[in-house]
Amino acid sequence: MNTTVKSTARLLGAGLRALLVLTVICGVIYPLAVMGIGQGLFHHQANGSEITSQGKVVGSSLIGQRYDLPLKEGEETPQPDLKWFQPRPSNGLGTNTINTQYRLLVSGATNLAGDNEELIESVKAAKAAVVKDNSVDGYQVKPSDVPPDAVTSSGSGLDPAISPEYADIQVHRVAELNNLKVTQVQKLVDDHTDGRVLGFIGEPRVNVLELNIALKALEGK
Repeated sequence: MNTTVKSTARLLGAGLRALLVLTVICGVIYPLAVMGIGQGLFHHQANGSEITSQGKVVGSSLIGQRYDLPLKEGEETPQPDLKWFQPRPSNGLGTNTINTQYRLLVSGATNLAGDNEELIESVKAAKAAVVKDNSVDGYQVKPSDVPPDAVTSSGSGLDPAISPEYADIQVHRVAELNNLKVTQVQKLVDDHTDGRVLGFIGEPRVNVLELNIALKALEGK
């Protein structure tokens, strides 16, 4: 009987010691080491890839955001402020509507099939809006000029970037509404166009937030 009690106590003591050691290693030392490496070597990424403007954090380079006019009475969603470059649509998870606010809690796609009538109609409406909004005096956007990312969301619905083609067709509108030269705004787009990662991964892209920050700086000059 005494042998059994001693054996049980010994096993219990060994288990408790192992629990204590593993708790210290996995619950204290490892997290602190990972945090230290992250803050020391990857400080920007570890803190959310924040973007600052005039000393204030205005967003993240990884998350898209909208540029809208104040919500008017009777509207469910605000109208886009066309003086700024606009991002691609953002779909809400579990719904077939467009989540124009890039709400993080509803990240995801609609999962609608390509032949779904509601999806087709929303794409047609979005294309018509892009053509209308960006056709200004002396510049006409054709439906064939509208790239896919102007009328569809990414898989997460939170993509912060648009294609150079979508940015290009917005140049004339942005220049006109901000009383800038088209060449000035086009240069902003060109300067903020990133190529493929390592030269072959992904597609060329323009971060909308960074582009609009540069536009604001140019407008203020």
